[in-house]
Amino acid sequence: MTSLNGRVAEHDIDALFLQRWSPRAFTEEAIPEVELLRFFEAARWAPSAYNAQPWHFIYARRGTERWPVFLEILNEWNRGWAQHAAALIIVASKASFDQPDKGETPLPTHSFDAGAAWSNFALQALLAGWHTHGMAGFDRDKARSLLGLPPEYGADAAIAIGRLGDKSVLPESLQPREIPSGRKPLSAIVSEGAFRVK
Repeated sequence: MTSLNGRVAEHDIDALFLQRWSPRAFTEEAIPEVELLRFFEAARWAPSAYNAQPWHFIYARRGTERWPVFLEILNEWNRGWAQHAAALIIVASKASFDQPDKGETPLPTHSFDAGAAWSNFALQALLAGWHTHGMAGFDRDKARSLLGLPPEYGADAAIAIGRLGDKSVLPESLQPREIPSGRKPLSAIVSEGAFRVK
């Protein structure tokens, strides 16, 4: 078994997976663009169906001209803490791909593939000492209009990235939650032969 940060894995895995968590408290340290591009490079190498690579990442770093636009896309709850992040990212994916000899074809795994790319991004960021927090709480219509998403792309998630900060920067109600979370037991998410939950 592997344990770290109060988390215990049921089987022996690399500690990196227990080290990754989703904090909300960030310092206001700026992230160099070249550093951020390294994380996108890791995302680029994620697996995807038909090698379609349907993901697209749109970002703004704090202090840049587009930063207020990205904050506006987040819901009020997430905006309250994510404003201290070094960068905000919207992950979009294309629901179809250009299949050779068949033309534009539906790609039912587009969100799954974008999720694999986001995971690569998060782990590469962690290896470099940065933390990420994925968010569902944002306005997808605003993301589409304010970021110029083409009709064939949908906004899947938002991401905040920054250096881990002290929880005292958060509202009091969030401070007790600023710890690595546990997970369901393996038996609740894996079954052999047919769907079963023990």
